[in-house]
Amino acid sequence: MTVYIDSLFLLDLVVDYLLLLLTGKVTGSPLRRWRLTAAAALGGSYSVLCVVTRISILTHPAFKIAAAVLLVLLAYGHCRYLFRCILIFLALSAALGGGLYAWELMSGGPLNLSVPSILLFSAAAYGLLSLAGHKLARHGPAQLRKLTVSLDGRSATLTALVDTGNTLTDPMTGQGVPVAEGNALTALLPPQVDCGCPAQCFPDLPDPARFRLLPYRSVGVDGGLLLAVRADAVEVDGRPLPNRLIALSPTPVSDTGTYQALLFDE
Repeated sequence: MTVYIDSLFLLDLVVDYLLLLLTGKVTGSPLRRWRLTAAAALGGSYSVLCVVTRISILTHPAFKIAAAVLLVLLAYGHCRYLFRCILIFLALSAALGGGLYAWELMSGGPLNLSVPSILLFSAAAYGLLSLAGHKLARHGPAQLRKLTVSLDGRSATLTALVDTGNTLTDPMTGQGVPVAEGNALTALLPPQVDCGCPAQCFPDLPDPARFRLLPYRSVGVDGGLLLAVRADAVEVDGRPLPNRLIALSPTPVSDTGTYQALLFDE
């Protein structure tokens, strides 16, 4: 069978890009298109190199896995929990390989690498993998909200996840309290605020009436305290919240950086 280098490069580039894009969507990782494109181009170059040089080590399974890991590093090396992205990418690639093998069995011969077939195959592969990865996706757009916090004439807008597991409430009112990463609101807070040591920094705050200490429980923490601040205004997608209390988390609330706050499920 005659293999055209340009068609092979284009096919691998498109497929690698779609696999990397789907990996980001499944894991909720921030997408940087130029990194995805660069990684996909590297994948296409690797495929061409395997065909042109015919070096046996390049087609060894261990080398293929190493190449796949390199693609993910280039595409998502800036994200937290990179290992998860690598596993998802390998799983999606394996699923695609199984689909290709099934297609070849049904068609009775090898795939035709013409440009029309590349476009058709790419669309079909992405649609199939999107369906497969849909249930793996952690948080869809419907669960994410825009949270705006205003304090002393300044404001910050965060991406917030509607989390049914967030049961933090204000003991005085019984109302739910959003939890935001303290680092995401640093520009609004006085320098004395230390989210990691709320009880210790509380006496030194310039306006203690604005701040509260809220008890909480979580996995691995039987009892703890979160520093909370009463903002001038709190809005969710432009809708004001009656309770303006915001709890400040000393650690990131998302392992991928997709969101910076947790909302209670109303």
